Amino acid sequence: MELRTATDAELALAYRRDLQASFPVSELPPLRAIRALIRAGTYRPWCLFDGEELAGEAFVFEPEPGFALFDYLCVAKERRNGGLGSLLIEKLLETERGNIVFGESEIPAYAPDKELAERRLAFYERNGARRADYDLCLFGVPFHTLYWAEKNVSDEALCAVHRRAWSSRLPAPVCRKYVRIPWEPSMGVPQVHAWME
Repeated sequence: MELRTATDAELALAYRRDLQASFPVSELPPLRAIRALIRAGTYRPWCLFDGEELAGEAFVFEPEPGFALFDYLCVAKERRNGGLGSLLIEKLLETERGNIVFGESEIPAYAPDKELAERRLAFYERNGARRADYDLCLFGVPFHTLYWAEKNVSDEALCAVHRRAWSSRLPAPVCRKYVRIPWEPSMGVPQVHAWME
């Protein structure tokens, strides 16, 4: 098994075959937005290959040196439940060594499929993720913040990077309306909204 960055054709396959089938529209940017970030040099579409076969993906966005926002983890449907998700995280952390890798996992209490959200959170925690002391809400979807770090990072510093990561990716009016970092239930849960529509 080899983890390497995807070619444009492999990226398109991963997006259409895996990401669109696995993530709701509210959590998935258009492919053109991902391509723009790749051209800007801030996005790495890591793909796991079993020989020539694309087995899964672990995409990261680098908002600033030393940090990598774990954007998407996905295993090809026919390859699920075989340990590839854990292998993807292991290989991603090896490849991104030296970076604080952080990401989001849907808060089960607010998820349409509470059981799936609980399983996903437990999976990340089994694979070494720590939970930060702040949550966030993106496009009406509340998330816990998770991270992997070899060195200490304060929740305040991580939260600040997290805010900058999203504000650098989205137009300011969109970010103000649909991104809350940090977020807490007393702020209310906005209506789920499709990405940047």
